[in-house]
Amino acid sequence: MLYIVSVKYVRPLEEVQAHLEAHKQWLARHAAAGRILVAGPFEDKSGGLALASCSSRAELDAMIAEDSFVLHQLVLVSVQGFEPAIRAEAFAPQCAGNAAVVKA
Repeated sequence: MLYIVSVKYVRPLEEVQAHLEAHKQWLARHAAAGRILVAGPFEDKSGGLALASCSSRAELDAMIAEDSFVLHQLVLVSVQGFEPAIRAEAFAPQCAGNAAVVKA
C-alpha cells in the first residue's frame, strides 16, 4: 500500500530546525529500507510531504511514531493511503502493485 504522509509545522520554524538533522536521519533510514520513496519540504516551508510504501497502516504508524518531528510534537501528521491504479513506466513496479503501465 502507498501512503501520502503530509506534515504541517505547528511550532515556530526555529524549533523545527533544531530537530531537522534527526528528522533527515529518520528519512534516510526509511528510504534505505524502501519505506520512504520520496520526501521533501513544501515550497512555502509550512511542512512537507512523503510518499511511503508499507505493508500495513500499523507499520506506517510505528514508523511515523519514531520521527523526531512527531516525538517533539512539532508537526500535525495527515495520512492518506491508496492503491495505485496506473503508473508511469519509470515508476518502480514493486511499489505500485498491479497498477497498469502508461507508456509515452
